[in-house]
Amino acid sequence: MRTPPNERLTSDIAEAPRPRKTEPERRCILSGETAPRDTLVRLVASPAGLVLPDAQEKAPGRGAWIGVSRDELAEAQAKGRLKGALSRAFKTSDLELAENLPELIENALTRVLLDRLGLEMRVGSLILGTQRIAETARGGAVALLLHARDASEDGRKKLDQAWRVGRQSEGSGERGLELPLDRDALSVALGRDNVVHLALADEAAAARVMKALARLTHYLGHDLPAADGRVSARADDELND
Repeated sequence: MRTPPNERLTSDIAEAPRPRKTEPERRCILSGETAPRDTLVRLVASPAGLVLPDAQEKAPGRGAWIGVSRDELAEAQAKGRLKGALSRAFKTSDLELAENLPELIENALTRVLLDRLGLEMRVGSLILGTQRIAETARGGAVALLLHARDASEDGRKKLDQAWRVGRQSEGSGERGLELPLDRDALSVALGRDNVVHLALADEAAAARVMKALARLTHYLGHDLPAADGRVSARADDELND
């Protein structure tokens, strides 16, 4: 059959979407539950047997993963269950656990988040300043909106509203995320005065920040909304490439 002029010769069958990559999972040594690796924390043992957090997941050798909250970890350590689980994971009982291990883990995860924010600022991905964030948000160019823990409710509401306008989601009640960090910690880490609100326009950059934020928030016992829509599937794929 001849194809009419100016008409493309294509299949009637729509092209199948590219399958999403399977997210790596790990098993928590305490709960026995399997969860996405990005929500778990890796622990490693030094040659001397000292157990330390590996928040960057770069230390060589065998690792043990925990997916429980800080409070649950502290309870497991106090009752001896943590050392038992680690001994089985590392196949040795010659281990040393710092009394403040739960705090060391929180500090390590916090440092990863602050370092990520600092890197994004250095490459120009981070947007600071209430007025600048508001203008960018109203233009629909903000992928992720963040507030310091001690940000005023009035300041949050104004930026949240600007964000919803730009995303054409007025009336949805969608809000920016509250960081588990106050303005002093953000200001010191970013080398700027009075950092209260932050935003990212680039989706891939937002995905990188969300990864660090989600892990810290999960460890603190406050999971982020599962379907917040802040990081698109495309940005998620870019992050995992």
